[in-house]
Amino acid sequence: MKIYSDYPGRAMRQALFDALALISIMLWVWLGVELYRLVSELRVYGEKMQTAGAGIRGTMSDIGETLGGVPFIGGGIREPFDAASAAGAELESAGVSQQEAVHQLALGLGFGLAVLPVVTILVFWLVPRLRFVRRSSTARNMALQVAGTELLALRAIANQKLGALARIDADVAGKWRAGDPAIIRKLAELELRASGVRLPAEQDGGATSGVPD
Repeated sequence: MKIYSDYPGRAMRQALFDALALISIMLWVWLGVELYRLVSELRVYGEKMQTAGAGIRGTMSDIGETLGGVPFIGGGIREPFDAASAAGAELESAGVSQQEAVHQLALGLGFGLAVLPVVTILVFWLVPRLRFVRRSSTARNMALQVAGTELLALRAIANQKLGALARIDADVAGKWRAGDPAIIRKLAELELRASGVRLPAEQDGGATSGVPD
């Protein structure tokens, strides 16, 4: 598997964009986590409501049970305290609900802040990088085959722009059909260069192609 181009200039640009993409992803994830943390701090109000409600419920319930034991009048005295205890339970329940609502809000905001930019980065960075890896690996494997140079020359004739082909030779197609080894090698180099791969030494006879980095 080839991750980076054989040409230093292109490889450096790829490495730079990889680093920038990874840093951007980590930054957006960090911002999402920070937003989640900040919004989650609002749960403290729900926690206070829950604590206060639990305290009221417990206290009123204890008083009600104590006064409820008074002969003859205990039942009547207990009712207001039972009602206050029920109100405390409702306040406690509201506090729990508020905490859950804040948690869901924090999770949604944090997730939403991080996911869209990260997905965008992956679409415009990772997908092209994976395509490059697949293309360059295929081209490299093809170059190592016995008839790899001829196959790459054929791919160049089919895939490369006319201007690039014309710069090799004015009659590049004719010389390719005639099996000119120099033209075939240059076509193979052109196709490989587009894939970020250098023609292996055993394929080019160790000659310097003169292709710029």
